[in-house]
Parts: sequence; C-alpha cells; structure tokens
Amino acid sequence: MHDERRRIEERAERLHHQRIKPATYAATTPLAVEAWQAPGEPVPFEEAAAAPYEPFATGTPWGPPWGTTWFRMSGQVPAEWAGRRVEAVIDLGFVGDWPGNQAEALVHLADGTPLKAVNPLNQYVAIANPAEGGEAVHYLVEAASNPDILAGDFAAPTPLGDVLTAGAEPLYTFRRADLAVLDEEVWHLDLDLQVLRELMAELGEHEPRRHEILHALDRALDLLDLDDISGSAPAVREALKPVLAKPAHASAHIISGVGHAHIDSAWLWPIRETKRKTSRTFSNVTSLADEYEEFVFACSQAQQYEWVRDNYPQVWERIKKSVEKGQWAPVGGMWVEADGNLPGGEAVARQLIHGKRFFIEHFGVETKGVWLPDSFGYSAAYPQLAKLAGNDWFLTQKISWNQTNKFPHHTFWWEGIDGTRIFTHFPPVDTYNACFSGEEMARAVRNYAEKGGATRSLAPFGWGDGGGGPTREIMERARRLRDLEGSPKVVVEHPDAFFAKAREEYPDAPVWVGELYLELHRATYTSQARTKQGNRRSEHRLREAELWATTAALHAPGYAYPYDRLDRLWKTVLLHQFHDILPGSSIAWVHREAEAEYARVAKEVEELTAEAVAALGGGGTRVFNTSPFDRAEVIRTAAGAPAYVRVPASGSAPLANAEPARPVTVDGQVLDNGLVRVELAADGTLSSVVDLRAGREVLAGQGNLLRLHTDLPNYWDAWDIDKHYKNRYTDLLEVSEIEVVDETPLLGSIRVARSFGKGSTITQTITLRAGSPRIDFETDIDWHEAEKILKAGFPVDIRAPHSSAEIAYGHIQRPTHTNTSWEAARFEVSGHRWVHVAEPGYGVAVLNDSTYGHDVSRTVREDGGTTTTVRLSLVRAPRIPDPGADQGRHRFTYSLLPGASIEDAVAEGYALNLPLRVADSAGEPEPVVSVDGEGVTVEAVKLADDASGDVVVRLYESRGGRARGVLRTGFPLAGASVTDLLERPLEDAEVADGGVPVELRPFQILTLRLQRG
Repeated sequence: MHDERRRIEERAERLHHQRIKPATYAATTPLAVEAWQAPGEPVPFEEAAAAPYEPFATGTPWGPPWGTTWFRMSGQVPAEWAGRRVEAVIDLGFVGDWPGNQAEALVHLADGTPLKAVNPLNQYVAIANPAEGGEAVHYLVEAASNPDILAGDFAAPTPLGDVLTAGAEPLYTFRRADLAVLDEEVWHLDLDLQVLRELMAELGEHEPRRHEILHALDRALDLLDLDDISGSAPAVREALKPVLAKPAHASAHIISGVGHAHIDSAWLWPIRETKRKTSRTFSNVTSLADEYEEFVFACSQAQQYEWVRDNYPQVWERIKKSVEKGQWAPVGGMWVEADGNLPGGEAVARQLIHGKRFFIEHFGVETKGVWLPDSFGYSAAYPQLAKLAGNDWFLTQKISWNQTNKFPHHTFWWEGIDGTRIFTHFPPVDTYNACFSGEEMARAVRNYAEKGGATRSLAPFGWGDGGGGPTREIMERARRLRDLEGSPKVVVEHPDAFFAKAREEYPDAPVWVGELYLELHRATYTSQARTKQGNRRSEHRLREAELWATTAALHAPGYAYPYDRLDRLWKTVLLHQFHDILPGSSIAWVHREAEAEYARVAKEVEELTAEAVAALGGGGTRVFNTSPFDRAEVIRTAAGAPAYVRVPASGSAPLANAEPARPVTVDGQVLDNGLVRVELAADGTLSSVVDLRAGREVLAGQGNLLRLHTDLPNYWDAWDIDKHYKNRYTDLLEVSEIEVVDETPLLGSIRVARSFGKGSTITQTITLRAGSPRIDFETDIDWHEAEKILKAGFPVDIRAPHSSAEIAYGHIQRPTHTNTSWEAARFEVSGHRWVHVAEPGYGVAVLNDSTYGHDVSRTVREDGGTTTTVRLSLVRAPRIPDPGADQGRHRFTYSLLPGASIEDAVAEGYALNLPLRVADSAGEPEPVVSVDGEGVTVEAVKLADDASGDVVVRLYESRGGRARGVLRTGFPLAGASVTDLLERPLEDAEVADGGVPVELRPFQILTLRLQRG
C-alpha cells in the first residue's frame, strides 16, 4: 500500500477545523445587550439589577482592569427552532484559551438565580429544547475584566497586578452575544474526530492501529458533503463507529478520571476575585452534573465552600444536592491548599482540623485524603499529621516540575520523620488540569513508573488555576476513551475509589522516606518577607492567646473563653497560608492586603491576650512565658531598663531581678559574658566568637557576612532562585557607623550601619545578654534593590556531615555534601526557627524569627579542617508578578547560638519567637500543664472546640529520640484520653498520681484531652 499519511492527515485537519467546527452552531440570532459599569468594587445582584443600563453594541471596548461590567441581555427563541437544543453563546472578547486570569462572567436569571459561567472554553448557556419555540430570554451577566497578568509569558514587570496602579483603559472588546442552535450531530462529529486524530498522532508509525484509524478517517470524510455539513454528519459518524468501538487491550493502563477545578485562593487576582471565581466554577460544575450522571467532581479548600455558602446561597444548595447524589466529592480536608513547607506544625494541624470539620458538619462527609496537587514541596511531617486527622491517602502533582531529577515513583508509601506511612499517588499525566487529550493519555502511560507492579493512575480533569473546571467536551472525551483500542481506559470515579483499588493491587508499593523536595520554586522560602513574617508572628501570637485564655478560663471567675474570635482569627491565618500567598508568588494587591490582614490579626490577638492576662487580676507586675521551656533571660521592662528574670515553662513569675552568673563586659568592639566572647572586625563582621565553656573558636571565617547576590532566575521570578545566583555577588563590608549602644551588666550591644546598592541601608544591633550564649542580630533594612538576594553567612569550624532544620513538629537532616544530583539540587532549602550543624561533641545553631530560606555548604581548609557555612536568606527583590516586591522596610532578628545541642536549638527557637510578656497581674496561677521529663514538648494548650470545658494539649517529641515524662496539670484532673487531631477520643490515657504518663517515639505527636475535676 502506498504511504498516504501526509495527504490524509492534512485533509482531516483542514476539514475538521475549517468546515466541521464552524458548523457546530446551525443558526444564530443576536441578543439585545445593554451595559452598566459598576463603580469600584463588585456590587450585589440587587444593586446591579436596579442600575441604569445603556445600549451596548458588539465590537465595543469594555472593562477597565479589575472592573465589573453588568450586561443585560434579552431575546426570544425563534419559533422555527422548536424542539432543538438552543443556547446563548457569549464571547466577552476572550484572549487565548485559559479560563483563569482574564474576562469571566456569571450569568443570572432576571430574579438573581445564578445559572452558569462563561469563559473562553465554556461560552454557552443552555436555554432549553423548547417544544413550541418563542421562549423569552432575560439575563443579567456579571462580567469581570481581570487583566491577563501572564501576557507576554512573564517577560516583563506589569503594573496591572494592583488596582492602585493598573489604570483605567478598557482591556477587552465585546465580540458576541447570540442565541444559537447547537447542531448536536456536528458537535459529536467534532469530538469523534478530536479523539481519533489525537490518538492516531500518539501511536507509533509501525502500529497497525494508527493506519487503521488513518484510513477510516479518509473513508468517512468522503461522506462529508461540504455544502451540507449538518445533513451529512450522521453518515460520517456512522462510518467512524467501528474504529471508535474497538475495545482496549486487556492489559491497557487504567486512568481514574476525577473532575477538578484548581482554584488558587489568590494568585494573579485578589481574594475578592476568588470569591467570584468559586461561584462561576461551581455553577458550571453543578450544571454539568445534571447533564452527565457518571460525572464526579473532587473539590478541596473548605474556605472556598464557605465563601459560596455566605455569598451565593443558591449555588451552595446545588452543591449540597450534588454531594448527596455522589457527584460532588469534598476532598483534601484542609481549610485551603496550603504551602507544603512554611506553615508551622500547629498551623498544619489546624488546616486539617478546620477543613475536615467543615465537611463533616455541612455534608456529613469525612474526607479520607490530603489533596495538594500544586504546593511547592511537602514537609516530611505530613504523613503523621494526615493520619492523625483520619486520612488514608495523599495526592500531589507538583513534583513533576523538578528541574534536575525525575521522581522515581507514582504510587508509593510516603514515610514521615516519625515513621508514619501514608499511601501516596503522584499522577503520571503530569497535570492537575487534564482534558483527556491524546497527548496526555499517552504521556500518562509512558511516564507511569509502576509498570509491572500496578496498572492504574489518577488524572484530575478540568481547567484550573483560575478555575473553570470540567466541560462537556472533556466528559465526551472520557466517554469515548472508556474502552478504546490504543488508549488507556478512562473511568470517571471518586478519588477514594481510585485509592482503594490502587492500594489493593499494590500493597507493597515502594517507600519514599523524608521530605518531598521540589527542585524548583526555592525562592518561595524568601520572597515577600513581610507576608512570611506576618504568618510567623500570627502563629506564635495565636499560641500565646490560647494559652493565657485557657489559663484565665481555669482560674479567673467570670472569664469567657473566646471560642468564636479565636476560630475566626485562625481561619484568617490559615487562608493566608495558601500556596501562592505565603510563598510570596502573588500579585502586589494580594500581598498588600495580606500585610494589612496580619496587622489586623496582631491587633485583635493582642487584645485577646491582654484581656486574658488582665482577667487573672491586676496589681503586681509579672512576666509571662508562653514557651514550653523554663526561661532565664534578660528582658526590657516598660521603662526600658534591662532585667534578668526566671520564668517557668508556660507560666508566669513576679518581675524580680535574678542574678546572672557573670555580667556582660564591653571592651571596644568585644562583647563578653563569661560564656562567649564576641569580637567585631573593623568592617563590622564577626572576626571571632569564642565559646568560653568549650574553649574553642566557633568561626572559621567572617561571621555575619552580608552578601548581596544578583538574582535573576531563568523564568519564575518570585518563585525561583537558580544556582547561577552564587556566581555574582558583592560582600557588604563598607561601614557607615559602628558604635556601642548598650553597655550594662545585663547586656551589651554594638550597632553597625551600612549603605549599599540603590539607596538601601541596613542597621544591625548585635547584642549579647548575661546568662546566655545566644548572639542576636536585630536587623533593620530599608531595601531598594531589584533582582537581588541578601544573605547572612556564618562559616563555623565544624565538620558536619549533615545539617538539621526545624520543620513542622520536628526537624529534618540534609547532607552537607553534593555526592549525587539529588543533594546538589538542594542548594536552597527551607526551615522554620532554626538550623543546626554539629560534629560529635559540639554544635552550633542559627536561629531566626521570620525567615525560612537558607543554604548550608562545606569546604575543607588548607589546614585540614572543615568549614561548614550556614547562610540565611534575608530578603529578595523579584519584579514579577509584583514589580515592587519586598521594597521598603524590614525588621527582624536572627541569632547565632554557639555550643548548641538540638534541644538547645529547639528551646532558643521558641524563646526568640515567643518574647516574654510583662504585664500587671496579681494572679499567680500554676501553669495549665507542665512536663516532667526531657524531650516531651508542649506545642498547644487550649480548651476543646466543643465548648465542653475540657483542656486539649498537643505534645510532640522534639529531639528526634525516645522521650518519657509525666504531664502534670495546674487544675484538678478527673480523666484523660488520647484523641485524633479533631479531638475525638481514640483511647483512654492513664492517670497516675495526678498526672498523665507519656512515652513518645521520635517526633511523635500526641493530643491529650483532659477532663477537669
């Protein structure tokens, strides 16, 4: 047979795109359109319905950036269309085919009922199949003119990312508003051709099936009458039936399709726009569920459900009905799809608690898996936290973006730092926005790493990031791919069903131990430093408020625990942990609002804490310690004078000066407190840090060396830091001022000021306090750089085989060598309050109160010694998507802790992030709880969420070893139980001698519910 592939393929392409697709709508008639531009922010339907509208013509520009235009559309279905499928087709002037960051609209009936949304890939609204014709149509369409921030492929900064800078020029040109008859035979022929042509293109040239499809297309298209596409379409479809009916091979891969619409809770749009995106997408999804009974839609993020419940009650009712029918699957069990690295341990717990509880309370559904397809790497704490919340599975997708190494598994057991394992899947289709294209199906099979061990994978389908969701075209593809030779089999089903089948066929799946590190987007540990600082401060302030509110509820008659306010504040913080807010990868508007929200949270949480402390009774001045460790340290009183105090863990003590073992001395540029001696060089760096207890020099080079690097990644500016950043830098050694600013027996401080770059300044106050080896660097930066990153480095004389960095509920060890490409790829990593490096017998920690990114490297010196360098990433200056990211003022503190064990790092990390509180309070209550025994660390103390009055305490083992102790209470104890994260009892806990004995494995988390006597 002659090779006629090229002729046939070109013929099929032209007829498909130039003749068949344009014939999808058989007849059209325009709708009458009027418009009203809403001033400022979006308005309710009732206000828009009463507004004055003016005639509006097709071809007219509309929509200033971030504006809302309401269109009133009306028309009548022609009588001759009776019995046919009639649709309104609306084109707002869409650009490209991404439904996310551009013009979108929600179509309402005249009474305000939301029907469905229109976007580039979903432009229709079904009218009906009128029996007689003549049906009147009246719509109010809320159209959002969101700018396309991705235009130009992120090539240049844009002012469009904030309503304050975006201007007012119209962005779009209105193209179409018609009533139209959908020619269903032509529409189905279009889909038949799509599926067959795409399948054919993916099959090998040597495969008979490819040639069978090719010649079937050629024969079928001979039946197409170019003068009567509609009339000849049935014959063409009939000719294609045999090739569409051939079943898949018995060994074909099975793809579980799960409807999905990834909606970033904020990203290239503000939170207020996400609230509208949810209504648009969820309207579309519930409409699609009415058309396709096999449709199943998986949707995460309880916060988004709450927005719909509060703002779109009719859509909310439709969701509830879809859940009841089994077509809508709440998944994920988290308040939002949070960043996977940066939230603290208790914050991750609250994400799971609030998310799962919402779905249980509103739908009677307990989610069974964690759904995090798009976060930028995942902490090794997740397996344990997920299981403690009652989850059986974990899903991720983003690891497919790895820059260097291909992740070796798609279905596996993921083992966390404590040994907990959770069944995990990473879809080989490599997208959470699948549309069942031939290329995607072939890629899923080609990629699948578990061949020979398992046979199935999951594919989340539907347009996403900015929402949109599944379409009827995608559902039709799924139907055709259900059992088709040459393709994997597609079955649409609930993700729980997929995971149950996958686990049953592959119980001995391979194991991945430790973090799921994303070899990309490493700059998200540092970008938008003020947003990150707001998160860190909020987490610790909420801990403090809960502890003292619990103390007051137990000991202060008449005090009412602020359940509702704490719940609301926690949810605000959890929302801003979303994986494009906390990582710093959103537009300027998002981060401007985030900073304002964190300030509001700080103010209200401070009020709650002050109220709780005041309820304990005014009169004497006391010092309150929220940390789970006893403290002996120097503080400043209200008058500004330093005082040395001793305060028990989670308790308080009178403000009374204790005596430190040795005073601080200041001699020129040398600070000494008998524990460590710190010497500054003329350039303001540390020339020497001697640990007087160990009798050894800590540094192996300039300490606190500030290095300014050029930082222009290859693509994702706010997200990425690429390895070449290290090659170009300037050390900040010019000093504008060095002066002693504190010289007392309790503390000594030297201030170092520098100017650099484009008018930036940095002032650091280096402080040594009596009784503590910790050296603090209180830092004030006025930052005006662009495409730069500032790091602070500490080269220490330690041969450390690995570094340890705090993560949620524990710490993780990472090699300091680069033997393999996996280690070399970890040139920038994340951590929470501390990083620790050690050799047998000696260690050093670098602490911080608000930064997360760092790098650790080592070199061997000429004298044979090893230098291990820890560098904190302090501030960046990306310009995309926020041209002004990180510009302006930054205040934070980081610290060097010589001679530190892991336990020292843990304790001082808490101390730095939880400053002692000085307040008037005559009450002297015992701590709510205390622990006898080392390694058992109290992370949260609160009253039970059910308002029963029980006390809930969350503990964990913090050193990485076994721990045993007794939890004692400052109130009569009637009983105790071990619970899951949702405070549901799992088993009774032993109560002996008025306390609860606890024994923990390394990094184990334990939640205890304590009944009061």
